[in-house]
Amino acid sequence: MIGVGLSMDAFAVAVCRGLALRRPSPGEYLAVALWFGGFQALMPLLGSRLGAEFGRHIDGVDHILACLILSLIGFNMIREGLAKPDGKGNAAPPTKSGDGEILPAKRGVLSLFLLAVATSIDAFAVGISFGVMGNVKILPSVCLIGATTAALSAVGLGIGSLFGAKAKSRAELSGGVLLVLVGVKILVEGFL
Repeated sequence: MIGVGLSMDAFAVAVCRGLALRRPSPGEYLAVALWFGGFQALMPLLGSRLGAEFGRHIDGVDHILACLILSLIGFNMIREGLAKPDGKGNAAPPTKSGDGEILPAKRGVLSLFLLAVATSIDAFAVGISFGVMGNVKILPSVCLIGATTAALSAVGLGIGSLFGAKAKSRAELSGGVLLVLVGVKILVEGFL
């Protein structure tokens, strides 16, 4: 149940990412699953190792960091969704994939890294609680959390791409708004 709960932010972000894609390749499904699932597994492992002492220092700002990262990426998606594709610099600068296909900048490795970190900060706090409890079998727990997140993230990417292929600019705008809302949700939960 903890794995499903922790994976919901990653699922929502994967849906948003899928909104911007017409047809994700198997490599994109794998990348989203590995980045999101990997960080959801890594963060509680690190949290359990660092323990409760460090948790007191990050506890007050973890939700702020996640909100800032998700909001920045979301506002960028909103800007791109509102931009007119006239070739005069209004769209995000393209990058090239390994097969020469032009990809939007938001599909790059740095974007995946930032999204994976932002959606897994709460998993770090869960790991700290695991470390404090002391009776949690950490390796099976983090493997289950990571596998659950990987699977749900891949499903989210597929769901988002189904809707995004029909109305790309509106989907990008909606995806950006959703990312900002997920960031605000994390921020509000952090203050509550």
